Amino acid sequence: MTVHNPVKTGAFPSPALLQQAKLFRIYNHYRLVISLMLAGLLFVDPGTFDARFRWQDYYQAGVVSYLALNGFFALILMAGFQVSQRHITLSILLDILIIHGLLLTSTGITNGLANLVIVSVAAGNILTPSRLGIFYAALAAICSLGISGWAVLSMNGHADDIVRAGSLGILYFAAAFVLQNISRRMIRSEALANSRARSIAELEQINRQIIQRMRTGILVLDRYGQIRLANAAAEELLFGTISTDTDLPRSRTLPQPLKLGLEAWLKDPRMRVEPFQSAPTSPLLQANFTQLDQERGDHILVFIEDMSKVTQQAQQMKLASLGRLTAGIAHEIRNPLGAISHAAQLMEESPQLDDGDRQMLDIIRRHSKRVNGIIENVLDLSRRKTADAELVDLPIWLQEFRRDYLQTQDEESGPSSIELEIDPDLPAARFDKSQVEQVLVNLCDNGLRYSEQQTGSRKLSLHAGATEDRHRAYLDVRDFGPGIAPEDRSSVFEPFFTTDKSGTGLGLYLARELCEANQAHLSLVEDGQQGCCFRITFAHPGRMI
Repeated sequence: MTVHNPVKTGAFPSPALLQQAKLFRIYNHYRLVISLMLAGLLFVDPGTFDARFRWQDYYQAGVVSYLALNGFFALILMAGFQVSQRHITLSILLDILIIHGLLLTSTGITNGLANLVIVSVAAGNILTPSRLGIFYAALAAICSLGISGWAVLSMNGHADDIVRAGSLGILYFAAAFVLQNISRRMIRSEALANSRARSIAELEQINRQIIQRMRTGILVLDRYGQIRLANAAAEELLFGTISTDTDLPRSRTLPQPLKLGLEAWLKDPRMRVEPFQSAPTSPLLQANFTQLDQERGDHILVFIEDMSKVTQQAQQMKLASLGRLTAGIAHEIRNPLGAISHAAQLMEESPQLDDGDRQMLDIIRRHSKRVNGIIENVLDLSRRKTADAELVDLPIWLQEFRRDYLQTQDEESGPSSIELEIDPDLPAARFDKSQVEQVLVNLCDNGLRYSEQQTGSRKLSLHAGATEDRHRAYLDVRDFGPGIAPEDRSSVFEPFFTTDKSGTGLGLYLARELCEANQAHLSLVEDGQQGCCFRITFAHPGRMI
């Protein structure tokens, strides 16, 4: 016998085929039990049941053969045999023919074995609800009528046997029509249920992807603060890493500020939790709590918002309006400003100026330059382009930046040194090269200037590394200057804040804005070492939207 597998290699069987195979296994168990019972009755004296066998030897041989056939089917099914439609059809046909053969060799159509034919016809119509099911009923009816007719003509049987055979034929067809109708309805219902299940699964997958790609952090907690679910944004905002293991977020504990906020909210749900930082280098966060189940209150939904983005958006709107205003009056400002600068230069060439006048002219020139710088920086806010991000090999790009930047510095400001340290196995980063280069130029210019003020030499260090999860890269820019006073650290990224009288106060603000446009984060690292360290933490290269 050749084994026929209806499912192609490497493909998964459909739910309908799996259900059909399961039902056939159940039916085969039924056949095996019936054949065992018939075989067991062979060891009982037939006279006890008032049985008058026509051909007892043939009947016994048929029962033993039926048991052997069903046992063989049971063994191959246990061995993993894949059932096809033709095997089901052959099994039903064999059952109808074998049972009618047992009826012929025993007492005829009046034997109780005739009821087993109804079960076989019903099983055939359940397993194959098609025209083939009507053929099963027709075959069974023809066999029953044939046995009854042969008994009446050849063995002087009662004419009532033909009536009984006709009644059985009606039962066969009734069972076929009823069960086919029920089976078709069940198949349609199952197909509808499977279609809805697939739709629900697809919607669930879409919702999961949407939640994972949201920029707002989402947490699901129990009343004891244990994390039940966390999306990627929540892990990044709270823990600075993104886990790939679905069970890992549950093993993490809430940052202490958020845990205290949860306890306060549980006492008074109307209270709004104060913004907090989960780590010194993390942005300012705002948490909002709500109960998922209003009646039981078992789970709590937490929304984590990055307050720095909200603040920056408000500041960006203000400065964008200022930029548009400045763009409108820039021409009117620059004309007199250029005239003032030109007049100051002409006056500096006069040999009759004393030292006090030259000092005043120097003040005019420096402040004119500063006003022009403020106008240029504000104009940049309104002219800023959308980031054109690309995947960047950070070590190669940093080496090229360091070489080009030092060449520019050596020509303009004198010898400068930048120490570059790159950790091994650094992950790639995705950003706009021109915009991040503008950020680095600003940070390096400030670092070299403050290092020269403190140590007399223009030097700084760049260190590229990876976050704890090894999925994101970061870049530290460290100078050797006097550092930033503790009371000024929270204000360094605010627009127009500066400790340098010659600065505009927009450099670090623009640098952070450009980082945010590339989904990176610029922060001030407080590690207790000399000078100050600014860190650019790049986004996961696969999470860029």
